Amino acid sequence: MTEQALMAPEQIRAAHADNPGRRDRDLAESLGIAEAQLVAAFVGQNVTRISASLDDIFSRLNGLGEVMALTRNPHCVIEKVGQYDNYHSGAHASMVLTADIDLRMFPSHWVHAFAVERATDKATQKSLQIFDAAGDAVHKIYLRDGSNLDHWHTLVSELKSEDQSQVLEVAQRQPTEAPKTNPDKVDALRTEWAKMTDTHQFLRLTSKLKMNRLGAYRIAGKPLARALEPGSVTTMFEQVRDQALEVMVFVGNRGCIEIHGGPIHTLKQMGPWFNVLDPRFNLHLRSDRIAEVWAVTKPTQRGPAVSVEAFDSDGGLILQVFGRRSGENDHRPAWDELVAGLQSLAVAEPAQ
Repeated sequence: MTEQALMAPEQIRAAHADNPGRRDRDLAESLGIAEAQLVAAFVGQNVTRISASLDDIFSRLNGLGEVMALTRNPHCVIEKVGQYDNYHSGAHASMVLTADIDLRMFPSHWVHAFAVERATDKATQKSLQIFDAAGDAVHKIYLRDGSNLDHWHTLVSELKSEDQSQVLEVAQRQPTEAPKTNPDKVDALRTEWAKMTDTHQFLRLTSKLKMNRLGAYRIAGKPLARALEPGSVTTMFEQVRDQALEVMVFVGNRGCIEIHGGPIHTLKQMGPWFNVLDPRFNLHLRSDRIAEVWAVTKPTQRGPAVSVEAFDSDGGLILQVFGRRSGENDHRPAWDELVAGLQSLAVAEPAQ
């Protein structure tokens, strides 16, 4: 049992009552416990433990109607409104592919799951919340005003687990992998990179060369990878909005990647948070946590895939943005031009 599991459920509930309105993730962090342990403390009250199996969950989601899908990492949250459909199961990776909700999911990280009903000032908020072995959120599904409540009750009943304990044991959180590079293999990296025909080949390439994503970017050099000023992420979103471009925004964690494909309209900075506030797509980005930004070009059979990618100070990937091709409209050439115009990272001149 980890140290996190030592706080009694009644203590967790008391702390929650003393902090009304505080987000579960923030409160759990202040208490030194995992968010899943905070949620579990309310099992039998407004929370039900359910199966964390993707096949069990996603075979039942379509009947809920329109919902909100939420995925986050420590520095970015993506929220998309739509209906779950077109689920593709896989032993190592599963997918949901719709125009509104587009997910890539990795079942080994779907470990704990709960159905949560929580009273708010306006109504009772209903959600499904899935966590990894460390108790960190992987994916959440929130019902909306038009969601099917009868199906919600059926779903919870069918997914309900035998174990309805309020105590949850969690594993040690896996640290973010630091940037890993291999300067002796830089020529091989550049040569093999130029031969790629699909972006998915990139991680296999870096793994073969004993590197990871950020480590490879740091040594690849132009035109493959170019370091940008950290503030270029907000500049990029502003230009996407102003030019009415369509993009693909990827935000994820080890267990789930959620994707927005389309335009961006409403941007707003609120304290440290940079926000996209569109009716069916919200993004909340801690812009102050961006330590490195890279403009990256990867060859594919359909032409170069150009991305802007942001990382935190530990080397963790925060988000990726690509140009989008939708039907007859190919926004990628204008996107490529936009990225080419973003400001490169200023490098200090060596002292004379």
